[in-house]
Amino acid sequence: MSLTTHVTVDNIYDFKPTNINGKETSLNEFKGEVLLVVNTASECGYTPQYEGLQKLHEKYSKKGFNVLGFPANNFGGQEPGTDKQIKKFCKVNYGVSFPMFSKVSVKGNDQHPLFDHLTSAENPDFTGEIKWNFEKFLISKEGTLLHRFRSDVEPQSKKLTNAIEKALNQ
Repeated sequence: MSLTTHVTVDNIYDFKPTNINGKETSLNEFKGEVLLVVNTASECGYTPQYEGLQKLHEKYSKKGFNVLGFPANNFGGQEPGTDKQIKKFCKVNYGVSFPMFSKVSVKGNDQHPLFDHLTSAENPDFTGEIKWNFEKFLISKEGTLLHRFRSDVEPQSKKLTNAIEKALNQ
């Protein structure tokens, strides 16, 4: 019998996921920045959103904003690659320069603790399981979840850019 233990934290800074290069990285490194955490995949209909995510990163990074990409193979086997293959794919096809992390599970019994926290954290939008690749979690400068966006919300949509700008100005 397996028991899923929910992690109870006030912010995301206690998490230490492994980055795409295999190094444990404390999210505390991003303290004071607005973050957009995204579960990504290389073989998905939403994969072209990497381009928009990179543009957001370029537009707002000097203002204290970062996109954090977390590849996941939970939906339709759309992220079959190794970390090395994913890193190369993102760089070659989309020029990704924002921080990417090692492939994780974003739902189910092996769900990464960060995504357990993000899918259950209170926010004005919705809680619960991630439905598909490229869901987005907007994190405040204090490390708390401000908003959640489903996969169909484009990175450069007014809805998302307005929320980012509002968070940066708080």
